[in-house]
Amino acid sequence: MINLYDKSLPEKLSDDIISFILKENLKPGDRLPNESILSEEMGAGRSSIREAMKLLASRNIVTIRQGSGTYVSSSPGIVEDPLGFTFVGDKQKLGEDLLEIRFLLEPPIAARAASNADEEDIKRIQTLCNEVEQLLMEGREHAEKDIEFHTAIGMSSKNIVVPRLLPIINSSIPLFIHLTGNVLRQETIETHREITNAIAAHDPSWAHDAMYLHLVYNRNRINLAKKKLLDKRNCKK
Repeated sequence: MINLYDKSLPEKLSDDIISFILKENLKPGDRLPNESILSEEMGAGRSSIREAMKLLASRNIVTIRQGSGTYVSSSPGIVEDPLGFTFVGDKQKLGEDLLEIRFLLEPPIAARAASNADEEDIKRIQTLCNEVEQLLMEGREHAEKDIEFHTAIGMSSKNIVVPRLLPIINSSIPLFIHLTGNVLRQETIETHREITNAIAAHDPSWAHDAMYLHLVYNRNRINLAKKKLLDKRNCKK
């Protein structure tokens, strides 16, 4: 009788590779050994290792970079859209509801980051703050760096659950930029700087309030955009 729950060789190898990552204490961004080394380590053929890596990549546990190698993903095991926000048609409603959740999550996360961030964390947050500011001043696309900034804050909280919540925050950032018409450039620069300085000063209350203000600016602009849209629709009636 066929056991439908028997794992294929690539699936078993993917579990072994996860065990290897944990055993070697590899961190996000660390490079895994090449196929030849892993093949010898796992006692399996290179083609099977390759298939296992594809499975891990589909689960966002590793990132395969052509010509460079395979690396532990920045947020291992967390897919980009785990809650299926891509398929929510009403983006205005989605933005409002995501903002509501961010008010619940992000100010306390920023406060935790201020309490727990080490010097390396602070340097990364400061660097990303500077990079986002530069992109905003130049009028260039900044969503990706903005996501990295908020991710760095979340990781600095040292709460092991927070990385699993980051897709909620990260998926909202490009949406908020769209809903606000990307006009909150100066406000973003100022509040990002306040958040960064508060975390660097290890001041939880300041970090909490700075993040809260950052979200308030977004809420006010999203509500204004909604009002204008409703007024426009009413004029057409």
